[in-house]
Amino acid sequence: MKHLILKAVLVSGLTFLAVGSVKAQDENVKDSVKRKKFEINYGVGITIGEKKDSTGKVDQNKGRFVGGITFTRLDIGLTKLVDNGDFSLSPANDFLDYKPWKTSTVSFDLLQFGYRFNNYFKVYLAGGFDWTLIRLDQNITIRKNAPALEYDVITDATFSKNRFSASYVHFPLNFELRTKENSHGKRFRFVFGPEVAFLLDGKVKQISEKYGKVKVNDDYHFTAFRYGGTVRVGYGGIGLFAKYSANDLFDTPAQKGLKAMSFGLTFGLN
Repeated sequence: MKHLILKAVLVSGLTFLAVGSVKAQDENVKDSVKRKKFEINYGVGITIGEKKDSTGKVDQNKGRFVGGITFTRLDIGLTKLVDNGDFSLSPANDFLDYKPWKTSTVSFDLLQFGYRFNNYFKVYLAGGFDWTLIRLDQNITIRKNAPALEYDVITDATFSKNRFSASYVHFPLNFELRTKENSHGKRFRFVFGPEVAFLLDGKVKQISEKYGKVKVNDDYHFTAFRYGGTVRVGYGGIGLFAKYSANDLFDTPAQKGLKAMSFGLTFGLN
């Protein structure tokens, strides 16, 4: 019941922010650069309230509020577990041994609201969702509703897929530096800032020949409140990201010091 109430509050908060943010101004408007006819835009959204000068263009050097509902900053990458500063898992966490090329992260933002000081600097708060997807290497099942992070060794079936995951709603505060657009209408961007996130749910998803596809939801002792930071650098709408969680991945004493870091590609960087 506690998690259902938390989910309802978080979803309601995102909805409230989204409705308010559509009243913000739009920074993604036409400028003096002539665009290609079939240019690809990775960010898709709804914004209201842009202010133009007598020429019908926005003064890019004038400070203004910006924001709106958007689907952008799609991060897709790999996740590494860091056990007290070491990429090798300790004996206490050895059961979490994972497939490194199949342990991943996916995240995206649905809204943002901030202030552009000039053509080169912007600060904004965003809201969205992210998933940490751990592909366990061992033939085990993480126990549901256990007093600690415990597991059972499975001997009567072999899992072709054994995924242990957590979903969060996140709120990054980003500081963006960008260059002037070049003749192709592209620019370099550097984005960094802190981020907080609230747990929505944990999940075990397994596939085996004997049991078929099995999905079990629980919080699995994933930390309820997560904080850390993200750095992105890119050109145009594509870039690279790195994310680090400053607090522990789980709230159990045996997993103290076990954290997660991620890196990969960002689409819709703005």
